[in-house]
Amino acid sequence: MMQEKEIFKSLFIKALRTTKGKQINNATDADAFVALSTVLAEWIQEKNTSGNKQEPVKQVYYFSMEFLIGSLLATHLNYLGVNEIVESGLEELGFSLEDIKPYEHDPGLGNGGLGRLAACFLDSFASLGLVGNGVGLRYRYGLFNQRLEDGKQFELPDNWLGEGYMWEYRKPTEAIDVSFGGDINTLVQNDKLQFQLVNAETVRAVPYDVPIVGYQTETVNTLRLWAAEPILDQVLMKAKLEGYAENMLAYQRRLEELTDFLYPDDSTEEGRILRLKQEYFLVSAGIQSILKEYEKRQLSWSDLPRFLCFHINDTHPAFLIPELMRILVDEKDLSWEESWEITTQSVSYTNHTTLQEALETWPENWVKTFLPRIYMILVEMNERFCRQMWEKYPGDFDRIAELALIADGQVKMAHVSIVGSHSINGVAKLHTELLKKKEMRLFYQAFPERFINKTNGISHRRWLMLANPSLSQLITEAIGEEWLQSPKKLTKLLPFQTDSIFLEKLQQVKHHNKQLLANYVKQEVGILLNPHAIFDVQVKRIHGYKRQLLNIIHIIHLYREIKNNPMKPFAPRVFIFSGKAAPGYHFAKQIIQLIDTVSKVVNQDSDVKDKLQVVFLENFSNQLAEKIIPAADVSEQLSTATKEASGTGNMKMMMNGALTLGTMDGANIELFDQVGKANIYPFGLSAQDVLHYQQSNEYTAKDLYHSDDRIRYALDQLIIPGDFVKDEAVFKDIYHALLTYNDEYFVLKDFDDYAKQQRKISNDYQERNIWNQKSLINIAYSGRFSSDDTIASYAADIWKLE
Repeated sequence: MMQEKEIFKSLFIKALRTTKGKQINNATDADAFVALSTVLAEWIQEKNTSGNKQEPVKQVYYFSMEFLIGSLLATHLNYLGVNEIVESGLEELGFSLEDIKPYEHDPGLGNGGLGRLAACFLDSFASLGLVGNGVGLRYRYGLFNQRLEDGKQFELPDNWLGEGYMWEYRKPTEAIDVSFGGDINTLVQNDKLQFQLVNAETVRAVPYDVPIVGYQTETVNTLRLWAAEPILDQVLMKAKLEGYAENMLAYQRRLEELTDFLYPDDSTEEGRILRLKQEYFLVSAGIQSILKEYEKRQLSWSDLPRFLCFHINDTHPAFLIPELMRILVDEKDLSWEESWEITTQSVSYTNHTTLQEALETWPENWVKTFLPRIYMILVEMNERFCRQMWEKYPGDFDRIAELALIADGQVKMAHVSIVGSHSINGVAKLHTELLKKKEMRLFYQAFPERFINKTNGISHRRWLMLANPSLSQLITEAIGEEWLQSPKKLTKLLPFQTDSIFLEKLQQVKHHNKQLLANYVKQEVGILLNPHAIFDVQVKRIHGYKRQLLNIIHIIHLYREIKNNPMKPFAPRVFIFSGKAAPGYHFAKQIIQLIDTVSKVVNQDSDVKDKLQVVFLENFSNQLAEKIIPAADVSEQLSTATKEASGTGNMKMMMNGALTLGTMDGANIELFDQVGKANIYPFGLSAQDVLHYQQSNEYTAKDLYHSDDRIRYALDQLIIPGDFVKDEAVFKDIYHALLTYNDEYFVLKDFDDYAKQQRKISNDYQERNIWNQKSLINIAYSGRFSSDDTIASYAADIWKLE
């Protein structure tokens, strides 16, 4: 170790000099971060070039609009096995690793669960020694930085690239041209129709590669991110035709906008068109690049499915299917039939939602205008598929109309994904069953062999080993290090249920993490949280179906209860919220404002300050999640049954010892199956109940308003000036959504059951030994939800990887 440390110190000093032009004695922590990252990047490149990718090896390319990879410094240090060497070497040079780490910013490459799942999958690919590469976009500003002013969300640019990104490598020689618009010339050559795109607008896609390191393996995979850049000749030609200077710069910026933001605002037509073009840009650049590399291996096109897998993460990359067909038919001169066989056998699709708003459709005329050749291929796909269905279901016009890829002037991207894939998977058992029996029932009847379940997973190394070092150390001391590479070995903790000393240590670790979070909140928000209280956490995207509203209505009820019964015993609670609302989602923004309003009333009331606190932490991110999740006692997973495909926040908090308060929705059901009823707090309508009410129209929210005094009081606070509102119009949309429009997500219907479980949590928490046992059982069974297990299952059942 001594020799390795001296080598590191020498490399660090050299990197400090070459990157920042500084010596040790005048370098800042920010300088040290750049130098340290430079040394680690060089080590990773050495590992990458030494290589483990034997040719030919079957490879997976995972296409996703999001890769929420988070900070990578700590990951690289631990995965390369050099954390101790680096920490000691830096200390001898006068630096602290802990002071350097905060200078790394989260990359703005994702928003929520979809992107974090993709990042966990990349981690598991490399850690399992599989060749699996990500394909995404290099957003200049990501989603947005969230700021709250008077409780209102404001979106600011997330300039995460302002100081550069230490882990990426720009590859301009591997750039790809992607075309939009134009006209199609049809001609006949050698008795075969040929199609040529002319007068198109072309954008250059430049790749930036981010190495993905496996945990103590020799594997280094790649996340390839594409950035849009103008083609200089085209810009100059445009300027010559239309005038120089101002027009040229405006045109150049318009082309670059393709990769400015994650999810352009789809509340405007301009924003939606930009999103359509962004999605095609991703798949066209990605698939062209991959096929160029495939040709270099001198393998036949018919063998492509033996060596390449293209996986579509939700419907955003669904244009991959017609784009692959375009290249095979138009550029490689294959027949339609051979191209279709290659495409369907090499593409697989994960569906992440049953919400219609997320099952993308595009106006047919938009696709025809901006992607004319892709439109022709989609029309051909649709006609051939409908003929196939006519042969299977002769005379069933209604069925075929419902199955069509193009109908009512819309191109249905979920339908394209299903028809063009050999495998369609849901992400939790309930979700997959809903796809087969309800949302995609007709497709399941047509292709039952294609549908499969793959419950989501999380990187236990990221969300336990790195995010919660105190708990990780306690686990390793008890059962050894085997769990780091075999997470199901966490079940070896189960015998410690009766070990009072271990349970006391477990409680001390949780209290330590709560104190760390309390210190952070005090520093950032100015609120001093009580670390002895129950930390009740709901952190996720703000949305009606995720029902932050149920939580805050219950808090209003608790506030009233404490005010009316100040001498009644009450287990102190700290309610912690965090999450972003989509810029155009007014209802979600009102929920944030309501949470903020309630927090101010509660936190400023001296009558309740020792019993109840509420805090909303703005700008939810990977780094913030890593502070909150280890401190959680209660994990709130409140989605309306049938609405959450899986959820992964539930898994992260379970892995860190939080107890789940949740509906029987998504992966909550499988979590329940793992830990048993005694170690989870289930409540609310079942999936069958929800479907029944949706079909029968028997539910009337106003009946609950009139019959339940708790609900009536809480809702009245939204529109009657008093403790919570001065202007009755502020939260009227929430009020009317629940009563006038009959509570689409059954918030009021589930309130009573939710309140009962919250009372049970308060009572159970007082029995700390029993609570700690429940916490330990959740940790012990959480290895079942490791992304290692998920990816191993994908590899065996879908991708057929060795």
